[in-house]
Amino acid sequence: MQNVRATILLAEDDYPLASIMTDALEDEGYKVIHCADGQTAIDKFDKSRIDICLLDIMMPNKDGFAVAKKIRQQSDVMPILFISTRAQQDDKIKGYKSGADDYISKPFSMQELVMKIEVFLRRTKKKHSDIVEEYQVGNLKFSYTEKKLYSSEKAIDITVKEADLLRFFCLHPNRLLKREEILLDVWGKDDYFLGRSMDVYITRLRKSLKQDPDIILETIHGVGFRFVLAEAK
Repeated sequence: MQNVRATILLAEDDYPLASIMTDALEDEGYKVIHCADGQTAIDKFDKSRIDICLLDIMMPNKDGFAVAKKIRQQSDVMPILFISTRAQQDDKIKGYKSGADDYISKPFSMQELVMKIEVFLRRTKKKHSDIVEEYQVGNLKFSYTEKKLYSSEKAIDITVKEADLLRFFCLHPNRLLKREEILLDVWGKDDYFLGRSMDVYITRLRKSLKQDPDIILETIHGVGFRFVLAEAK
């Protein structure tokens, strides 16, 4: 699917309903990651780049309330919508307290759901548009917002994918990162051809990082990479 508008985490143990929702949302241009139980939803959220979460309440392993709490611990701005037959006021209050932004009762219209998704994504985009994201990388400054690397002498433009990769490395410095872990975060899936593409971008990134010889982007053959950072001088 090309030109993905956003990635949706759908946690729903009703497979027929999940299939209908997935087809409808993909027709609208969204990528849907479906999970049939709460623990899998938490695992997918940890490993994937998600834009909005749709959670059923009654699920195996962990219920929607537990999933929402876990997600909210990691992100204050991630939109979380509950979708459930449990429409009692107490359930809704519990849902909001666990971190939900909205509550849609089953049965619902797909048109209403899509409209709500669009509203929350617009709000989230506006919040992020005001944030300047910068990192200190050795003696360099990395502006993820501007897609630039700054040294004391010059600025270097990097591509969007190089910036996504470098951001991921900056968030996990001095740690062995598996190839599949990086691919899932930056590209959304792990396959051979994307892996070859990643290698090209990492080669380019190394050239840009040569402004500071103390920065090491180490290849662990057959496993992944380690982004080694010394203290800035």
